[in-house]
Amino acid sequence: MLKKSKMNTDSNCTNMGDEEVKVHKIEIPTPYKVGDVNAFLVKGEALTIFDVGPKTQEAYGAIEQGLKTAGYTWQDVEQVVLTHHHPDHAGWTDAFPHAEIMGHEYNDLWLKHDEDFLTYHEDFYRQNLFESGLPGGIIEKSIQVRREMAWVGSQPLTKIINDGDEIPGHPGLKAIETLGHARSHFIFYDEASHEVIGGDLLLEKITPNPLIEPPLKQGEPRAKSQLEYNASLEILRALPVSTMYTGHGANLTNIIPLIDARKVRLHDQALALYEMMTKTEEITPLEATKRMYPRVYEHQFGLTLSKTVGLLDYLESLHKVTTFKRGGIIHYIRIT
Repeated sequence: MLKKSKMNTDSNCTNMGDEEVKVHKIEIPTPYKVGDVNAFLVKGEALTIFDVGPKTQEAYGAIEQGLKTAGYTWQDVEQVVLTHHHPDHAGWTDAFPHAEIMGHEYNDLWLKHDEDFLTYHEDFYRQNLFESGLPGGIIEKSIQVRREMAWVGSQPLTKIINDGDEIPGHPGLKAIETLGHARSHFIFYDEASHEVIGGDLLLEKITPNPLIEPPLKQGEPRAKSQLEYNASLEILRALPVSTMYTGHGANLTNIIPLIDARKVRLHDQALALYEMMTKTEEITPLEATKRMYPRVYEHQFGLTLSKTVGLLDYLESLHKVTTFKRGGIIHYIRIT
């Protein structure tokens, strides 16, 4: 079904049954250090774009040029499908006047800019940061839920996608829930060609951060994002993937060695953190983050804390650490 077609270099197509299906890659600039994000325009029985960049004028121009190069306009696109809710993927949902907007239900409250939902997120992070050991005066400065909302689209979903759903207009293209990097993450796997639109699940040069995010329903426990991400990689590993079209960087054709390398790196990082803990020491997530990322944690606190908590969750799953609370603050201690 899917064939590489970079907008500024070439235009290829492949066949899916009796239907000729074209896929075009559009590289979109972002305000993030990760650089460009990839959108994929897929012409099957319906014209669908997967991901739509951040809501910036630079991104708008790149999408418009990509559509024009492929022979289309904003009005021609019938469906927008989101791999996940992060701003670099879910920005220009409101730029397609005739399109259905589809994605995981977690996307919808972001796209609605729902005030109660945003307040719930702030409360969740306030509690999480307190439990991680942050001093009270720093917590409020660290809560940045609304900072990037200007880059998120304002057109809510018109159709919620569930795990296993087939994408309308693309027979055999199935949504597979792959949580970990985001609480809304899907990949889209074509059963005939074994090609997959992969979002940020697996990238060539970047390891996606297992971000700490609130559960969809208030009152549920914090998801262990690193463990979810590991499970999602195993879902991907079990698929006979021929080509993976990724959210950032180059397409992938040999995913197994890369998945295995990522798993080894995670294990090695977790053991490095484990060795930083003495046998009788009680350590908070904040203290562990400072040790693991001493040079960058102050400038990238949210990312480094998420990564460190993920490593601690992984060590706990190996029965190498255990946790307890004192004064409402989480502490970890080595078991062996």
